[in-house]
Amino acid sequence: MQQTRRHTLAKLAAAVAALATAGTVTSASAHEHDDDGYQTGMVFTSSNAASGNQLLVYARSKRGTLSLLTRVDTGGLGSGAGLGSQGAVTLSSNGRYLHVVNAGSDSVSTFELRPHELRLKSVVPSGGQHPISVAESDGTVFVLNDLGLGNVVGFSNVRGQLKPLAGARGNLSVAGGAGAAQVGLNAHGDTLVVTEKNTNRLSSFTVGDDGRLGAPVVTASPGLTPFGFAFTRRNTLVVSEAVGGAAGASTVSSYQVSRKAAGTPVVVSPAVADSQSAACWVAVTPNGRWAFISNTGSSTVSSYSIAPGGAISLVQATAGQTGAGSSPADSAISPEGDRLYVRNGRTATIAAYVIGADGSLTATPFAAGLPATAVGLAAN
Repeated sequence: MQQTRRHTLAKLAAAVAALATAGTVTSASAHEHDDDGYQTGMVFTSSNAASGNQLLVYARSKRGTLSLLTRVDTGGLGSGAGLGSQGAVTLSSNGRYLHVVNAGSDSVSTFELRPHELRLKSVVPSGGQHPISVAESDGTVFVLNDLGLGNVVGFSNVRGQLKPLAGARGNLSVAGGAGAAQVGLNAHGDTLVVTEKNTNRLSSFTVGDDGRLGAPVVTASPGLTPFGFAFTRRNTLVVSEAVGGAAGASTVSSYQVSRKAAGTPVVVSPAVADSQSAACWVAVTPNGRWAFISNTGSSTVSSYSIAPGGAISLVQATAGQTGAGSSPADSAISPEGDRLYVRNGRTATIAAYVIGADGSLTATPFAAGLPATAVGLAAN
């Protein structure tokens, strides 16, 4: 199925005013962002509504506060419930495209971000059941499906149209029940990684220039329940470990992936504790110095430092607080590296922080009014 829809910035002022009347928008104006349009200064999430998924676009002001700019149908259906994943909304490496999973209709939507236009370019089958995460590098897109047997499926992005790639399909470490949480690509785009919560493993693959996947490599996780992760530009992989949600038991591990051993993560720092509960989502700063972990069970954000060789150290177990019972989840860092955004599942808010030069977090006003079913977070 393919659809093309347009939403121009010329109409946004009226749209924002109408939405504000309905109580869904904060007071910041849209015109602050007209110069760059959708290509910079935005935060994206998805409604994941079972009746019809939508992409929600928030504008970032110069102060870092968020205001809902627009909502656009994805052309697919959400699941209406949490996906237990990271990467449900993913920006392309060149910043021109945004990919959104439609878990309820087994499809993926691709939007083109233009200076003054947001356009839905395609909606394609995910190649499996219940897509939950997307990864992209230089126009090669991989989708993780976690139900049925579970798999990863590769596509080529041709001007917003996702085309299936021959040989770009990989299985997880077990046929069904792996509890996959995220798919991701390293900085070089030659290594694909999937975390598996139920098996306590990472499945990884080499990625050829044509997108073909090599034989799977299975790596035991040093900590239980590996969940979200992020790569630095030096190919350090930082992975959260929720330890089944046990109180105060969460850990984080780091790995290194070298060009000589593409497809094989090598443990550098195993299971470094943060004394928090249900560490699940991970974001790293563009300079690769800091990692921030959303601890869903304790409603906090932990900070870790990342050494050039990939070793990690806990800096602050509670670098940020998202509010009692807020259940922080998806996180995203601005391209400038100075803002952290965290979606809070139970309070339907997006927390916002200024990132200091020392990795500290200073809270700024939160954005409220998200759909209770929202999943995914990305920032440009």
